[in-house]
Amino acid sequence: MKRMRLWGLLVLLPWLLSSCGYNSMVSKDELVTSQWANVETAYQRRADLIPNLVNTVKGYADFEKETLTAVVEARAKATGVQIDPTKLDANTLKQFQESQSQLSGALSRLMVVVEKYPDLKANQNFLELQSQLEGTENRISVERRRFNEVVQDYNTYIRKFPNNLISGMFGFEKKAYFEADAGSEKAPKVKF
Repeated sequence: MKRMRLWGLLVLLPWLLSSCGYNSMVSKDELVTSQWANVETAYQRRADLIPNLVNTVKGYADFEKETLTAVVEARAKATGVQIDPTKLDANTLKQFQESQSQLSGALSRLMVVVEKYPDLKANQNFLELQSQLEGTENRISVERRRFNEVVQDYNTYIRKFPNNLISGMFGFEKKAYFEADAGSEKAPKVKF
């Protein structure tokens, strides 16, 4: 009788460990997917603000069509990159980051152009849009940080023993992190 209980326990123990670990992995994977949706929402908010910003600037800066065109094209490219949250690997995340970085660069150039137009800088619509854009950039930063935290938790969990055995059996793979943009480690040069 004792031997049967021992065999029963030996058979049930791996099943219990794997089902508990598996369920936790599913929950953590869903958290990563959910947080990715928050990141996309923040980027979408920025993309939605850009047409209004461009149209406001367009009325004042007729001679800056190249800059405005660059912003519109970068926005189109950035919104065209769609990522399946179940396949968040380093390459797809890098592609997404590159398109968003190009848009950030175009927006920065636009803000430099705006400095040439004092009437525009005093325009209430422009000031409000600029404020919303700054707030959105902060939201993007917060959501990216939260995404990295959730990914770290997930990656750590699936790599710990015995979870690494279960994650390998059921195809739970490491997720990629957001990384700093290339060149961001260098401080900008200020010239007077």
